[in-house]
Amino acid sequence: MKAIGYTACHPAEHPEAFLDLDIPAPAEPAGHDMLVAVRAMSVNPVDTKRRRSEEPKDGPRILGFDAAGVVRAVGPLCTLFQPGAEVFYAGVVNRSGSNAELQLVDERIVGRKPATLTFAEAAAMPLTTITAWEGLHDRLGLHEGAGAGEALLLVGGAGGVGSMVMQIARQRTALTVVATASRPESAAWCRELGAHHIVDHREDIAAQLKAIGVRPRYVFSTNTTARNWEQIVAAVAPQGAIVLIESQAPIDARQLMPKSVSLHWELMFTRPIFGTPDMIEQHHLLNAVAEMVDHGRIRHTMTRNLGPATAERMREAHAMVESGTMVGKVVLEGL
Repeated sequence: MKAIGYTACHPAEHPEAFLDLDIPAPAEPAGHDMLVAVRAMSVNPVDTKRRRSEEPKDGPRILGFDAAGVVRAVGPLCTLFQPGAEVFYAGVVNRSGSNAELQLVDERIVGRKPATLTFAEAAAMPLTTITAWEGLHDRLGLHEGAGAGEALLLVGGAGGVGSMVMQIARQRTALTVVATASRPESAAWCRELGAHHIVDHREDIAAQLKAIGVRPRYVFSTNTTARNWEQIVAAVAPQGAIVLIESQAPIDARQLMPKSVSLHWELMFTRPIFGTPDMIEQHHLLNAVAEMVDHGRIRHTMTRNLGPATAERMREAHAMVESGTMVGKVVLEGL
């Protein structure tokens, strides 16, 4: 089958950062696995980090976590989908990825594709949707309807995860959402997706929040956490809570002690990596979001479609994500 992979770590612009490959097709699905014909995939920061740092050990590495496609075959323990079903999902880091014609994936982390979206539009959503949902509901404990009179500071509003945090927070909580954005186009995107207020993370965040009369009890940091840590600590309300999805440099959690602020990590791959008993919650939440999409309550976040996937276009997509200026998500269609 056709696939796009790499055999050595290179910068995105290197001609061998990705290669067009012909590799063996996956085996027939076993257990809870399904074999999916991939119709579209998107690129996330996790793809770029692994391309830069993880040297393949046994042949080419196939990345790709977001995908939308059609079920080709199902394993003997599958009960959620049958061949022909249209699905979307985010895969897992310790298995071969979606940058291929066919992929094996556990049905318990797969949702039904929103009927109102194309495969490309749907492929933009799973990883960021799961991260946003789990961060808000499972880590910060914000259940549906919660947060009246409270505020959420979202650091990095215009990126893929931030784009879903804003929408899910507006649809499922009563929080006032304050997103950070530093450019006119990213600020406009945040307003379009539901942010009540915009602050510039290049300036004094706490001072800007004070000027608009907001003291966030909750903080969701999606990027540049270490660079903004002092400002986050200053901004969060006493007895608040912070959820992080990255920190590319050390942070000092002891600074949270005077305010009794709790700190949480969110990694949407945790459930499938460890096979947790509640793995199927990712299936349920993707289905819930698909329902919201089909009823017009949440929109997809694809802003760039580069067309059919090739190694050259994959290199372009990785360069776009690494630029740090992406608004929304970049998608490629199936091989």
